[in-house]
Amino acid sequence: MHKRWLTIARWVVTIAVVGLAGRELLRGWDQLRAQSVSWSVRPVLLVTSVLVVWLMYALLIQAWRVMLRGWHQELGWWRSVRIWTVSSLGKYVPGKVWAIAGMALMAQRAGVAAWAATASAVVLQALAVGSGAAVTGAMGAAELEAMAPWVRLALWGLIAAAALGLVLLLWPPVTRRLLRLARVEIPAGATPGLGPVAFGLAANVIAWCGYGVGLWLLARGLLDAPALGIGHAIGAFAASYVAGLLALPAPGGIGVREVVFYAMLDGVVGPSNAVALAIASRLQLTLTELGAAAPFLLSTKEPDRGPG
Repeated sequence: MHKRWLTIARWVVTIAVVGLAGRELLRGWDQLRAQSVSWSVRPVLLVTSVLVVWLMYALLIQAWRVMLRGWHQELGWWRSVRIWTVSSLGKYVPGKVWAIAGMALMAQRAGVAAWAATASAVVLQALAVGSGAAVTGAMGAAELEAMAPWVRLALWGLIAAAALGLVLLLWPPVTRRLLRLARVEIPAGATPGLGPVAFGLAANVIAWCGYGVGLWLLARGLLDAPALGIGHAIGAFAASYVAGLLALPAPGGIGVREVVFYAMLDGVVGPSNAVALAIASRLQLTLTELGAAAPFLLSTKEPDRGPG
């Protein structure tokens, strides 16, 4: 009886989260159709863009597995994919904590210590913000300066804080204190080590660049915007996504991402194309997240416990 009610509860939560994501998808589609731009659809580029985004998901999932291994925890590849993709949908619930909470719960059911799953997610999130700020500073400096001089200054402050945090993450007492702020208690002396942290940092930098390439392909697959270079796309994507991550009340960074995105690309592709591309990027990310999680959401089979 207990298992039956647990299954029902899981389906209720799944339907609710997918419903929230689907609502944003429909809203974004209506907004995109309302834009008066010159569409130039190239299906091959659109499909390639989606594949690039999914490839970046795979890289970040591997970074999570490596981080778990740094805490002496093992999780098989397909279990990792299932947990990462399904729990990521929690970002559409206001509060930003549901994705990490869902990841911890699902990983625990797969045989991983809940503290290790949560700690790894928190550390990788910190690396994502720091590396995203660095990529933004490197690729979007001119656009940031045009927005406001203090924006670029704030960004470099964030980069400095992230660099300091990266060093401190390798010191177990500091790591425990930082994670305790997120209500995560880890064993004494536990630390992921330099290797997993370095891999996580490199994976996030590559992912930011890959997402930018995906955005560039999306733009070329939808619009006639030859002025948009890969560097512009990487800078705009990283800046808007980091802003969305830091905007805690906004589910999935909705609204915040689009404002920053528009500000970064208005002077590059024009206001109409910038608005259309911001909405199209939101639609693409929602579709790729739902598409990656769909096979696991539709499956009723519970994976076995253990690392295999």
